[in-house]
Amino acid sequence: MDRQRALVRLANKLRAALAADDWPALAAINISMATALPAMAGQAPWSPAEQAALTALHQLHLQAAARCEVAMADMSKRLHDMQSNKEGWIAYALTNDSADPGTPA
Repeated sequence: MDRQRALVRLANKLRAALAADDWPALAAINISMATALPAMAGQAPWSPAEQAALTALHQLHLQAAARCEVAMADMSKRLHDMQSNKEGWIAYALTNDSADPGTPA
């Protein structure tokens, strides 16, 4: 397979995973890129078409990295909020657990 098609294929997979917020797929594509790109670069100098495909893939990778940063910040905030409200959650759970299951709340 020529390098341009391989780069376009990686970009298409990355674009689809990014659109679906498919984190496992993004991780797998990232690993594929980390192994495939150095091997491709060692074959020969990049042609202009290959360079364009590589640039497009790079831009998508930057978008994916930015999306991961946003998701990590969101998750960090959620975890912090959960930790901050931990006592309330425990009290709520204890209150509901101690209620008679046959008695409506």
